[in-house]
Amino acid sequence: MEQKILMKPIQCVGPGFVMRKLAWFGMLFALTQLRAANDLPLAALGRALLAEDLPAVRTAVADVRRILGDKAGVPETADKYSSVPEGGSWLSAAEVQGGFTRHFSELEKLRWWRIGLDPTKLSRPLRDPASVLAGNLAACRAKLDGADQSLAMARDAAQFLMWAQEQAGNGVYPFPAARGVTGDKAMAAANEFLRRAEQEGLAKQVVKDGWVMDDLGDGGLQFDNGECGVAMFEYYELTHDEKALASARKSSDWAMGRKLVRNWNYNSFSVYLLAKAFAVTGEKRYLDAAKTKALIGVIPGQLTNGPHAGRWLDPHNARPAYHYIMLRALTQLAAVLPAEDPARAEVVKALALGLKARNKEMVSRGVMNKDKSTEALLLVEQVFAKNPAFLRDTDSSAALDVLVRAVSAEVHRGKSPLGPREWGLLLEHIKGRPKP
Repeated sequence: MEQKILMKPIQCVGPGFVMRKLAWFGMLFALTQLRAANDLPLAALGRALLAEDLPAVRTAVADVRRILGDKAGVPETADKYSSVPEGGSWLSAAEVQGGFTRHFSELEKLRWWRIGLDPTKLSRPLRDPASVLAGNLAACRAKLDGADQSLAMARDAAQFLMWAQEQAGNGVYPFPAARGVTGDKAMAAANEFLRRAEQEGLAKQVVKDGWVMDDLGDGGLQFDNGECGVAMFEYYELTHDEKALASARKSSDWAMGRKLVRNWNYNSFSVYLLAKAFAVTGEKRYLDAAKTKALIGVIPGQLTNGPHAGRWLDPHNARPAYHYIMLRALTQLAAVLPAEDPARAEVVKALALGLKARNKEMVSRGVMNKDKSTEALLLVEQVFAKNPAFLRDTDSSAALDVLVRAVSAEVHRGKSPLGPREWGLLLEHIKGRPKP
C-alpha cells in the first residue's frame, strides 16, 4: 500500500517533481545511515560498560567524541547565566538561625507522602521527601530554630521512605508507577519507560504494588535510590535508628548489583551512595564497588582536553546540574579513599578538572545552576578544608562565594531559591564558619 501511494503522484507530474522526490528519499536514506553509524559507538560503549571493560570503554568514548566533533561538551540546552548583584553579602547570623523555620509552612503544604498511599496517583518522585529529610537533618545538626519540628518532619519522611522501600521488596527506593498524572520531567520519563515495558510485555516484571522496582538495565532507578539512601544514612548518623541503617544498607546492596550504563550521571548516584555507605559502615565492599563505578562508569566520560575540558562529552551530561551531580559523587569518594590508594589520585584529578571547568564560568559569567552546584561545592569545601590550595586552584571557594551571594540576594527579595536539602546544608555551613 505504501508503494502505491508513492507511485500515484509520480505518474501525473513532470520529471522535476520526480527528481526532487528521489533527492528527498536519498537524503532521508543518508540521514538514516548516518544515525545508524552514530549509534554503533554508543552501542559499543554500552557493551563495554556492561562488561566493565575499561580499555573498551575508552575506545568507545573516543569514537563518540570523534562523531560529536566540536559539539563535545556542549549542553543539549544552552546555559543561562544569572549575574550576582554587586556588593551582595551573605546571610547574617540572625537570618541563618531562623532560616529554616521560614520554610516549615511551605514544606507542610508540600507534604504529600504518607504511608499507605496509592503510588500510581503520585505526581512527584521519592527524591522530594529525601530532600526534605536531608534538609531537616542539616537544620538539626546546626541547632537552628525549630530543630524539634525539623526532627519530627525528618522522622516522618524517613518512615515513609522505609515503607516505600518495603513495598518494592528488593532493596531499592522505588519510583511511582504513575501514568499521565503530571508533566514533571522525571515522571514523564517514567511514563515513557512504563509504556515501553508494556509494549515488550515486561510490565509485571518491573512494577510491584504500584511501584517501579526494576529499570531493566536503563539505570534510572539509581537517581532516587542514591538520593534516598544517602539521606537515610544521614538520618542514622543523627538518630542511631537501626531500622534506618538497615534500610540504607539495603539500598546500597541494590546499588552494588547495578550494571554500568551509558548515562554517566546515573552511575554517579550509586558512587555517591556507596562512598557514603563505606563512610558509615566501614565495609570495604562498598568502597570497592564505588571505585569501580567511578573509574569505569563516570570518569571516562569526562573530556580531558579541548575548549570544554573538564565537562562530560555528551550533550545531556554536559548540562551544569548533571556536571555538579557527578562532581558531588567524586568528592564523596575522594573523602573516603585512603591517601595511599592509587585510585585517589585519579579521582581527585578528575574532580579538580571538573571543578575548574564550571567554577571558572560561575565566577566570571554568573550562576548557571543553584541546587546541585551549591550541594557539591559545600561538600568540596568540607572535604578539602585542610587543603586551601586545592580550593583556590579549582576556584571552588570563589564559586561558592558567588553562589551564596546570589542565593542570599534572592532570599532578601522574599524568594526560596534552593530545595530543602541544599537550603539546610547552606544554613549549616554558614553557621559553622569561623567568625571573621
